[in-house]
Amino acid sequence: MTNRWRLLITAPLDGAANMAIDEALAESAGAGEGLPTLRFYQWAPPCLSLGRNQPLAEVDSAACQRLGYDIVRRPTGGRSILHTDELTYSVAGPASEPRLSGGVLDAYLRLAQALELGLERMGLAVKKAPGDTRAAPDVSAACFEVPSAYEITVNGRKLIGSAQSRRQGWVLQHGSLPLTGDITRVVDGLAFASESERESLRVALAQRATTVAAELSRSVDINDAIAALTSAFAEHLDLTFEPGELSAREQQRCDRLLDERYRHPAWTGKH
Repeated sequence: MTNRWRLLITAPLDGAANMAIDEALAESAGAGEGLPTLRFYQWAPPCLSLGRNQPLAEVDSAACQRLGYDIVRRPTGGRSILHTDELTYSVAGPASEPRLSGGVLDAYLRLAQALELGLERMGLAVKKAPGDTRAAPDVSAACFEVPSAYEITVNGRKLIGSAQSRRQGWVLQHGSLPLTGDITRVVDGLAFASESERESLRVALAQRATTVAAELSRSVDINDAIAALTSAFAEHLDLTFEPGELSAREQQRCDRLLDERYRHPAWTGKH
């Protein structure tokens, strides 16, 4: 068991590049070629991401183009997220790493406890959703409508949406922390049978999801948020972080993933 992990803070990138990097990091760690990695990043331009098995028909592609939103399919499950005005984290490592071992919910719980501590250090009174929390089968296309097991809430509203993938000896979990802005904007990029359905979901999201700024009644500097979360991961998971960059091999794998998957229409439109 190593307590050495890499800390990677990347410049804002488009959706395809962000997803390719996350998967390349997970593959590298799973193959024993790189340290487990905690990464923080942002998105430019704003991007609507779909879960791995979510139908593309749930997205209004024309509206996204009009609004200037990228569209990308994640390697992880879950529902749609609009990535803008947020801080995204990812954890990538081998399945043998004790902090990531076991089942999906085992790792979820350990990482949720670290996230919870970091958010408390930012001044938020947070709670984890119970471990038996499951989304109803008729849940909407928007991730932030309801929390799932161990996801973080504040005053009964969902604050962090996370998703995890475990395959070929590696684990990848990433999640979205909305810092500010209108949490309901995601509905503008989704497809609905009627405008009344769109507005119903907008109202529901406003009641059930929130941002850091809305809860603190002030903005939080993104570097302060990164520092709070990094120190919480270090303390709760007994880690020492080494700042790093993508290796040459990881960058090569990222480039291949961009060509073969994340910029390829067959991947984005596969459902």
